[in-house]
Amino acid sequence: MAYEYDLVILGGGTGGYVAAIRSAQLGLKTAIVENEKIGGTCLHKGCIPSKALLRSAEVFSLTKKSEEFGVFTTGIELNFKKVQERKTGIIEQLYKGVQYLMKQGKIDIYHGFGRILGPSIFSPMPGTISVEMANGSENEMLIPKNIIIATGSRPSSLPGIEIDGNYVMTSDDAIEMEKLPQSITIIGGGVIGIEWASMLADFGVNVTVIEYADQIIPNEDEDIIKELTRLLRKKGINIVTNAKVLSESIEIKEKQVQINAEIKGQIQTFLAEKILVSVGRKPNSDNIGLQNTEIEMNTNGAIKVNSTFQTKESHIYAIGDVIGGLQLAHVASHEGIKAVEHIAGFNPVSMVYENVPKCIYSSPEVASVGFTEKEAMEKGFKVKIGKFPFKAVGKALVVGDAEGFVKIVADEKTNDILGIQMIGPHVTDLISEAGLARVLDATPWEVGNTIHPHPTLSEAIGEAALAVDGLSIHI
Repeated sequence: MAYEYDLVILGGGTGGYVAAIRSAQLGLKTAIVENEKIGGTCLHKGCIPSKALLRSAEVFSLTKKSEEFGVFTTGIELNFKKVQERKTGIIEQLYKGVQYLMKQGKIDIYHGFGRILGPSIFSPMPGTISVEMANGSENEMLIPKNIIIATGSRPSSLPGIEIDGNYVMTSDDAIEMEKLPQSITIIGGGVIGIEWASMLADFGVNVTVIEYADQIIPNEDEDIIKELTRLLRKKGINIVTNAKVLSESIEIKEKQVQINAEIKGQIQTFLAEKILVSVGRKPNSDNIGLQNTEIEMNTNGAIKVNSTFQTKESHIYAIGDVIGGLQLAHVASHEGIKAVEHIAGFNPVSMVYENVPKCIYSSPEVASVGFTEKEAMEKGFKVKIGKFPFKAVGKALVVGDAEGFVKIVADEKTNDILGIQMIGPHVTDLISEAGLARVLDATPWEVGNTIHPHPTLSEAIGEAALAVDGLSIHI
């Protein structure tokens, strides 16, 4: 039997289920096809579980220096089983919430693997979806007027490195570890690799990060990366850059795994209990029936879309990690909303990716929006800079975390804020003010004259804005 829908969404991750909720709000008959659990990677394998683990690592690290706050403790012990139980509890609570939202929106869920078929007796256009049901029952046939592909991405590896889930892992495997290793080699110094490095170091693991480029987090502001590198090394993380991993050298020896890397023409050997491969993610665009359509893809497997997220098949849209670009949950959500509104006949404002806040939940945290100083100069802007350190902010000293700073890049000609970068305590929460400033084309004067309550960490933003024109008060 075939079922008709206004919209069928392939993938129930953050982008997919948010798109489904917006679709239901607009009165469209909606279904999601999801092979695993609603919530996708973000809820079950990525954003939420990793941040739960990071929080436990932060508490453990803070407890070890509690005497600085006049709190004396004895017998500090890490129970990693309890850490994992807390993580699982958070996931389950949020999962129930998403399931409730699906029920509330009367959104049909098909638990299985969906594939797009070509023209058939059901439809003269490609787009009928065959769902291979997870429970083994007969395939379901869905006939949608429109489709959104929101199938997300999965961890990449390097040629020659076999992921066994034990000695050699991806982040999907690491999130389920039952026991912490004593040592780990992380291949890749991008966002995911650095978050894991920070977390594991705070848990007491001996961590080495091997990065091919000349710095970790290559796309962030240079001043931010210098500070991040310094602070990560300060907590004992060995960061090795300009290193080409020799995949063929990987070898398991006496319950440890060894790999070599070429660094400035010299071969260096790294030995640890585990290797975490963190070299990016690749789109889940294979085996979903794209060959039955006119949809085009990039060389990396990302689906090509226009500004309204339509593929070459105008009734088939794609959002999130599967289209490449910024692989962030909040980006996928907003792309999904805009795609649905376009389907519903609205004219949504196009995404401005330069206004998307980007966060790294390491310790210290990093957050940014807009252009870095280097990017702005490469685009031809004549820039002026304001910086303000957290060590001059009373609340940062009260919190006991005064490392880092806020940096604002402004256009000397128009005075518009081009970018804001932060490193330090709770900057992943503070960045939303910077995001609003970008959306409103705010100037440093406007941000600097916004009253920031005292004592708060947000004062660093106001002071950095004043510093752009040499007007900072507290430094």
